[in-house]
Amino acid sequence: MPNSATRVQPQVDPRGPRFAAWVTSVVLVVVLATGWWPLLAAQAVVFAIGGFIGLRPAPYAALFRLLVAPRLAPTTEREDAAPVRFAQSVGFGFALVGVLGYALAVPALGMVATAFALAAAFLNAAFGFCLGCEAYLLINRLSNTLRKVGTAR
Repeated sequence: MPNSATRVQPQVDPRGPRFAAWVTSVVLVVVLATGWWPLLAAQAVVFAIGGFIGLRPAPYAALFRLLVAPRLAPTTEREDAAPVRFAQSVGFGFALVGVLGYALAVPALGMVATAFALAAAFLNAAFGFCLGCEAYLLINRLSNTLRKVGTAR
């Protein structure tokens, strides 16, 4: 049985997560402008699918694959899917807190959580900087360092 170092990790076209970040940004701006938490709940479901089930069945990934990618020039550029899935999971956490804030009549909590999710989505959409992906890489590095320190004892 291959270990995690030899197992081939799923790869994604980096334009897909950026497209998803643009759609997410629009959704979150609408939520902040209207306070309509059911839309934020729907976005939380989108995050949950991408984070916990996989990027392929995620709704925005399907839109990209079916409607956008066929109109773009092919690319050989790929990136690891794991950091993107982690970022989706983090987005789910913020969206869930936002939904709870709005639904439980604590709109400041809903707005702050939604604003944090929007900031991260917009950074990815506009600048290609995935905050959740970077956090994933930092956590992995720290975990590997701690594992090596523990093994050295």
